[in-house]
Amino acid sequence: MGVTTAETYAEFAAREAHGVSPIYERLSRAVAGDATIHELLETVPEAKRQPNLLFGVVRLLGGPVDDPAAFRDFTVARWAEIAPNLRGRATQTNEPGRCAVLLPVLLRLPQPLALLEVGASAGLGLYPDRYSYRYGDRRLGTGGPVLECDLTGVEAPDRLPEVVWRAGLDLNPLRVTDSDDVAWLDALIWPEHEHRRARLTTAAAIAAADPPHLIRGDLVDDLPALVAQAPAGATLVIFHTSVLYQVPDDRRQAFEELVQTLPGHRISVEAPGVVPFGDLPPAPDDTLHNVVALDGVPLAWARGHGQAMSWFAG
Repeated sequence: MGVTTAETYAEFAAREAHGVSPIYERLSRAVAGDATIHELLETVPEAKRQPNLLFGVVRLLGGPVDDPAAFRDFTVARWAEIAPNLRGRATQTNEPGRCAVLLPVLLRLPQPLALLEVGASAGLGLYPDRYSYRYGDRRLGTGGPVLECDLTGVEAPDRLPEVVWRAGLDLNPLRVTDSDDVAWLDALIWPEHEHRRARLTTAAAIAAADPPHLIRGDLVDDLPALVAQAPAGATLVIFHTSVLYQVPDDRRQAFEELVQTLPGHRISVEAPGVVPFGDLPPAPDDTLHNVVALDGVPLAWARGHGQAMSWFAG
């Protein structure tokens, strides 16, 4: 038996929003106990019932999320408008902060790099060389937003990577020069996270000044052709962060088989169980952590927005 809608929202409240977004934690707990909202959500595909998507759509349409009762009234009254948005959109959270957990892995690879992001959204994860970072007392970089990461278990990076090519693949690539696309990216940022909203603005300006090569396509059918465009003389890195949980099991398996046949390296940052691994050490705590892996070898735990990374590999 699958996970119920109530369980999905209760888990989101406890493991993702708790300690990170009091507004979403309170709202998720309310939705978890609301049979009327459950009935509405069950009219859309299961993959489209997730909290981040529903909350983002309501925010995009101007609805309230800070008051559960007002949220319920809005959702019920505007369901005819909300439902098609749920069906037609995806949680394309394009969080530049995730570059802070990519950086320690990227620097282990021969430079320069050719970066290819699967599930790239607007491509803001393709600029790890253009951002600044703070790992404890260590500060790197002089441009872009400052990405802060609580890094343990490994020495903090002391330099930025050299990137000579950047490309992205997405079923629905977003453009930072399109106001509607930027509005959706903004709606996906959690209510209290003004630092992430400011980070989005700064990162979007970097991408707009030097747009990445974004392709509309499928992660299996269209990946080999994009890989073939990577320049010779650079280390190809195929990476994806919090993407594969949205991919149906059969396509996810096909991607796993395909990516092992492609040149270069692969970095995955996904929730446990999404990418197959053997035994993993315990996560730092009960909040949701992703597994950071290089070429199928797990290296570290990381929080979803890149705010913390706990290295466990030798």
